[in-house]
Amino acid sequence: MRPIASSTARIEWVSEATENIPLFPLSSVLFPKGIIGLRIFESRYLDMVRACLRANQGFGVVANLSANEHALVGTEAMIIDFSTLEDGLLGLQCRGHRRFIVRNTRAQADGLLMGEVNWLPPEPATAVRPEHAALQTMVREMLKQEVIAKELDIDTDLASELSFGLSTILPLEVMAAQHLLEIQSPDERLNELTDWVQTHAGELG
Repeated sequence: MRPIASSTARIEWVSEATENIPLFPLSSVLFPKGIIGLRIFESRYLDMVRACLRANQGFGVVANLSANEHALVGTEAMIIDFSTLEDGLLGLQCRGHRRFIVRNTRAQADGLLMGEVNWLPPEPATAVRPEHAALQTMVREMLKQEVIAKELDIDTDLASELSFGLSTILPLEVMAAQHLLEIQSPDERLNELTDWVQTHAGELG
């Protein structure tokens, strides 16, 4: 599987240090603070999970953008819970943490994809602007639903957390979600989300 840049031209700066992490391609986008459930059955990923748990480290989730290509910008997934599912498979609950850019990839002998990555800096803890108050109200109403509240642990007063949280719970197409993940400004991300909500208002009920 080859990495592909979707819109990484907007990435302005990253950490200079590189790190090698295992990559887990998915058909969806993981955002910081978002929760994702995974069913693990391939031996390479079982080994990856064991190694991550032993080292108390995460792994990288990257979105599949086509049959054999994945995005260059992804999110570190930290394992927060695991269990044996009814079908005997390993179930994971993971929370999105840091974002990264994939610089190079290589496949191990067992097929596990490893990525040489740079970490994107954390976004500033800025307050939500008045023009985004409607999104803030919408997310707070959504968080009253138990199923959504279990998926998100965010501070809706912070622009970055609000934007990532809303990106997590909206029914976005993969390319649209990937576009939002790559934006480095919380306010720009909220502007994009405002446009999306206005365009798809009828679909949201």
